[in-house]
Amino acid sequence: MATYLKRGATAEAKADADRKVRDIVEAALADIEKRGDAAVRDMSIKFDGWDRDDYRLTQAEIDACVDSLSPQERKDIEFAQTQVRNFAQIQRDSMKDVEVETLPGVVLGHKNLPVNAAGCYVPGGKYPLLASAHMSVITAKVAGVPRVITCAPPFQGQPARAIVAAQALAGADAIYALGGIQAVGAMALGTQSIDPVDMLVGPGNAFVAEAKRQLYGRVGIDLFAGPTETLVICDEIGCDAELAATDLLGQAEHGPDSPAVLLTTSEKLARETMKEVERLLQILPTADHARKAWETFGEVIVAEDDAEMVRIADDIASEHVQVMTADPDYFLKNMTNYGALFLGNRTNVSYGDKVIGTNHTLPTKKSARYTGGLWVGKFIKTCTYQKVLTDEASALIGEYCSRLCALEGFAGHGEQANIRVRRFGGRNVPYAGQAEPTPETAA
Repeated sequence: MATYLKRGATAEAKADADRKVRDIVEAALADIEKRGDAAVRDMSIKFDGWDRDDYRLTQAEIDACVDSLSPQERKDIEFAQTQVRNFAQIQRDSMKDVEVETLPGVVLGHKNLPVNAAGCYVPGGKYPLLASAHMSVITAKVAGVPRVITCAPPFQGQPARAIVAAQALAGADAIYALGGIQAVGAMALGTQSIDPVDMLVGPGNAFVAEAKRQLYGRVGIDLFAGPTETLVICDEIGCDAELAATDLLGQAEHGPDSPAVLLTTSEKLARETMKEVERLLQILPTADHARKAWETFGEVIVAEDDAEMVRIADDIASEHVQVMTADPDYFLKNMTNYGALFLGNRTNVSYGDKVIGTNHTLPTKKSARYTGGLWVGKFIKTCTYQKVLTDEASALIGEYCSRLCALEGFAGHGEQANIRVRRFGGRNVPYAGQAEPTPETAA
């Protein structure tokens, strides 16, 4: 049985915080829907201290941000975007349109169609997270989305230079300097100056995540993305305390509500890691955020064996799972609930967050039980179609359909079948009746 050396916040405390966020977001979205641009401006001034005549950046402003990059900064961004684009294209190529004749004269198929407009949120309140521009804009463009707009909050009183450049280099069609609920609400609901989108994607703080949740149905969303989560699974063969502590704090620095969990079969390694976390918090420049996250949401769990670690990990269903054990592939073969796996001590979550090519927008709050992360498929609708090419095929399908509709009591549905059995099969079927089986179709 697992032993917990450290527990995080209770479910009750988390639920109370969620209720407060929910009420604020509900009122804000209602205001945007009612007042449009005026509500967006009021919220931008209130929450970000940011006001301008038009929140859409001009081409001159965008060019200035791109031109401000040093040659090395631009090369680094372009390298990361190439990795993301390459993997997204591989994923897109795996999605095939199909068309097949399932019975003589009956053709069924599906087409993979991109949504017409996507809104990409790029967080940047605490840190200018330009990587989110790669993950959302490039993925949407590879999927074939014709109109991709982006929103990111201002950073230190002006458009976030690196984010804007990354959005532009990724191929965004319009870039807005807006953050928080006001950005997400404006993209989804539309305002006098912003046309609404069909889908919202991208991570954000608790308010952004809740806004996406409340808007789901009005628009599509990628997933319910809450605060960053990380789970480090390790043993003494694949890991040491410094590596484990570094990988825990590397994600805890996202913010004070980011869970960081250590899961190991070694109590010795667990206790050493807890000491190492405290040592690193003395020298980590972002320790203010990381310490709050670790103290409030950090957990340390000691399991009996790898099998128990799999069971616990699947129950946690963490966004990021870093595996540093003697046999990392055991977890690849056996785990089922995770946003992304990082296997072995040569890789880490930061690689996935920034540069390696997989998408960093991933499920949180146990939603990894039923969805994966953002990928080209999230922007694509798989839509079916059918063709019936011969009279004989229509009469055959119609006969079966007629009887099945009668079984359900749907007379109108049945007549859609019956009229075709009459016309294409030359058979007398009573109105609102059902087609009798032929010798070939009788049981």
